[in-house]
Amino acid sequence: MASPRQLLQQHGLRPKQSWGQNFLGDPDVLRRIAAEAELRPGEPVIELGAGLGHLTRELAATGARVVAVERDRDLVQVLESERLPGVRVVAANAADVRFAELAGAEELTVVGNLPYHLTSPILFEILDQRTSVRCAVLTLQQEVVERIATPVGQREAGVLSALLQLYFEVERLFDVPARLFHPPPKVGSAVVRLRRLPRPRAEVRSDDRFRRVVKAAFAQRRKTLLNSMRSDAALATPEQLSRALARAGIDPGRRGETLTLEELAAIERALAELE
Repeated sequence: MASPRQLLQQHGLRPKQSWGQNFLGDPDVLRRIAAEAELRPGEPVIELGAGLGHLTRELAATGARVVAVERDRDLVQVLESERLPGVRVVAANAADVRFAELAGAEELTVVGNLPYHLTSPILFEILDQRTSVRCAVLTLQQEVVERIATPVGQREAGVLSALLQLYFEVERLFDVPARLFHPPPKVGSAVVRLRRLPRPRAEVRSDDRFRRVVKAAFAQRRKTLLNSMRSDAALATPEQLSRALARAGIDPGRRGETLTLEELAAIERALAELE
């Protein structure tokens, strides 16, 4: 297949910088990404941000049923002109699609080289639709991969680290040098694999309340846990927060980033018991 630069020239196109278009065309890296998805023939896979179809071709070569999602109408025409067997092209925003409905299956795999500005919205979509997502293999900004793969309780971890690690095994696979993209991004990239766990790592009573607990705990890192959690006034009153932390056995003077996943879940459960 022609390189991203050659394909764009053939179709009279240029990368849209405002859309974060950086096309990966290295065949060895593309094959490795497809292999890490561990796809079986006939299995459904949704590719988010299919671009010019370089990764699409490798996914199709596994025998999987590929749904290639791309919102750029110019690139949709390029993808459709390829007429790849086993590939259905869908013109849509990757951050807005319903995975199971699109794939026509209860469980599926998600793969994609994500535009950096859509990383968080798409990761939250994977969280919200996790019962359908068996596995996700994503190329993201290196800094984001480092953060979400850092064990919760370490300083580098954040909100998405805690939310993803509750439900998924998060594994950093390998780095992708900027020079392998066209045009090269200004920051490094890395590939991460999210494998859904058979059961959450910790017990929570409400997914929504757990998410709010995590966001509140990390809201103001320089403040104590109690003061930081007060940022969400609708979560609980200051008195309820104090009682919940005491019930969970957690010092309110700690910082949110020092809490383990089980401790965050314990706060959520304690809040539930106060209702």
